[in-house]
Amino acid sequence: MDARERLRGNVLETPCVEAPALAEEAGCARLLLKRDHLQPTGSFKERGAANALALLPLRARERGAIAASAGNHALGLARHGARLGIPVTLVMPLGAARAKVQRCRALGAQVVLAGERFEDAEAHARQLAREHGASFIHPFDDEAVIAGQGTMGLEILEQVPDCDVLVVAVGGGGLLAGVATVVKTLRPEVRVVAVEPAAAPCFTAALLAGHPVNAPVLPTFADGLAVARAGRNTTEIAARLVDDVVTVSEDEIAWAMLRLFETDRVAVEGAGATALAAILAGRVGDISGATVVAPVCGANVDASVFARALAAGLARRTETAIGVEAI
Repeated sequence: MDARERLRGNVLETPCVEAPALAEEAGCARLLLKRDHLQPTGSFKERGAANALALLPLRARERGAIAASAGNHALGLARHGARLGIPVTLVMPLGAARAKVQRCRALGAQVVLAGERFEDAEAHARQLAREHGASFIHPFDDEAVIAGQGTMGLEILEQVPDCDVLVVAVGGGGLLAGVATVVKTLRPEVRVVAVEPAAAPCFTAALLAGHPVNAPVLPTFADGLAVARAGRNTTEIAARLVDDVVTVSEDEIAWAMLRLFETDRVAVEGAGATALAAILAGRVGDISGATVVAPVCGANVDASVFARALAAGLARRTETAIGVEAI
């Protein structure tokens, strides 16, 4: 609740919008999309970034904040750092989307490109934080960030009080841990399902091992979820609250991106469509008669990646149609 008050007026309260065509395709009574891609920087990551920065004491604000991010956490810190007058330095992997790099710089943040993977960028960011005495703000395993992401759960329960199933995409686990904490505290009967790309199953690996471990990361449309190791705090929180964890293929993510574009004219990144992908693919169990909510939590997708995803989705439709005709 404290996090929500800190964010009030600075982060949008986004709508949960009915998606009747997608509900029919999924076989549920109602499907509502939590449209957090409507945040000014195009991602839910604004919530955690704004909360973490707001909690910095005055002297820490003067020394600035440093973070490693592939893009959306970086955008959130850049925007709210500028709003609060806090210098922000962002370390992004060399392969970070050019549009995100340029936008972070336009928002006034200093951007450093370092390392091929997120883990390499994180190591460099931590080193810079030590050298400059700045505050390191982790993109998902920071308690203030987790609390900020949890504000989405409060909004969902207020907007959809009859929610039966909540499906949440997971990479490092910040959104999942925050939202699951809120939902299971206030409405423990709501079934919470976590979804991750099969190409980056770090949360599944953490649950199997009983603690975070490194998992292989392959190329994926859901680059925002492509994390090799889940967070320690996020795993500890989410492991006791989540009812089920499922994975989705690249074809299923591409299909969800295509269907969102066709039904709502919304262009989202793969990570933003991953929860819907699991619903449309029938991965979340029996939802007939259920009211289902899925966050659509990121719209910062490169045009070339979006084009490839649409092509993959259309190819899947063609293959399915040919298969039906053959029968």
